[in-house]
Amino acid sequence: MRLAADNLQILRADIQTALERRDPGPIRGLVENCVRAGADAIDINSGPLRRDPESSMKFLVDAVQSAADCQILLDTTNPAAMRAGLKACQNRPIINGVSLESAKLDQILPLAAEFDADLIGYLLDAGSQVPAGEADAIDIAISLFNAVEAAGVAKSRLIIDPIVAPLMWDTGTQHNTAILSVIRSLPEVLGFSVRTIAGISNLTTGKASGKKKLLIEAAYLPMLAAAGLDMALLNIFHQQTVQVAKA
Repeated sequence: MRLAADNLQILRADIQTALERRDPGPIRGLVENCVRAGADAIDINSGPLRRDPESSMKFLVDAVQSAADCQILLDTTNPAAMRAGLKACQNRPIINGVSLESAKLDQILPLAAEFDADLIGYLLDAGSQVPAGEADAIDIAISLFNAVEAAGVAKSRLIIDPIVAPLMWDTGTQHNTAILSVIRSLPEVLGFSVRTIAGISNLTTGKASGKKKLLIEAAYLPMLAAAGLDMALLNIFHQQTVQVAKA
């Protein structure tokens, strides 16, 4: 299982300041620590980047690449920022990501074909809502796959994200149980060994802190691994979870 660190987020005060000042030092230091902690890839969660999107994303990508030779996930809804990030990446990037939402299909999906990038597809409906059950999730996966193929993106580039739900939701436990079955079913349903990714940090959003958070992550991750998960997106400094993933 490959591990992608979700620690590089624009909401962090130090990262936001580094971006504003165009100071790569704090970003470089964070990335080096992430790799040291076990990250195989780095997710750049830049948000919409409304100001200077192209130069801002290029700066972020360059800062990450100056610290580590690893795959980068570009996590932005801004098409201009996404394009600039794709141009700046030295290794094959991962677009994070698209759903059946029309804006993403129209503005982000074509970039995956243009740059031959890996592409995360969220199992969300056209309104960006999680499916009601396993059958709906499978229907969404088929629709998403058809859209990806129609856009000229090779199926080998697709990475499905079934969307881990916070346990604090009324249906959180039920949903997270169902996606285990979804992950197992995807290769047969789509007809090829589609890769999968899951955002582990979503699991404990607003639910737990400290040791309980780590226990919940460490308990769920082996279930995802047994279902066939290929990549986990997580706080790479949660070493208990990382140790379980490596094992």
